[in-house]
Amino acid sequence: MSMIDVRRNDDPGRIDAGRSPSSLGQQLIGTWRLVSCVARDIDSGEESHPMGEHPLGLIMYAPDGFMSAQLSTANRPPFQGNDPQNGTPDEYTEAARGYLAYSGPFHVDERNQLLTHEMQVSLFPNWLGQRQVRLVERDDDLLRLATVTPMTFHGARMTATLVWKRVQPNV
Repeated sequence: MSMIDVRRNDDPGRIDAGRSPSSLGQQLIGTWRLVSCVARDIDSGEESHPMGEHPLGLIMYAPDGFMSAQLSTANRPPFQGNDPQNGTPDEYTEAARGYLAYSGPFHVDERNQLLTHEMQVSLFPNWLGQRQVRLVERDDDLLRLATVTPMTFHGARMTATLVWKRVQPNV
């Protein structure tokens, strides 16, 4: 599969202005709020909500070809103190268990409606340097991203489908 970079070849810092506004790469630009996250166990077919029934999250696609995703369960317990560098081991464990974050370049395969996220930073260190492919579906202001290959969560091989709703600009 040949990936099409959303950045122009002659200027790696900008989205191709000549590309149609209806292209998938252009449609992604902006901020999206997480609506749902459903995981499906490959072996049993059982579905679950790993980020809870009412997850929190934002995913942002910038015109320079970079993205950032932050996902969280709702109502994570706060640390006892106000120092983010001085929590207990249990506080850090619980905070990380309910949170997923990564950022890096993104690339679009327009023909196959596929999106690749490159993990240049990640809360889960095993993802550093990885490229993860997502199947993309758009419906008005909704964006559905689904894993193409199974991933391991809670010891099981699962696929995931995340639904995002476009956020109105804040400027």
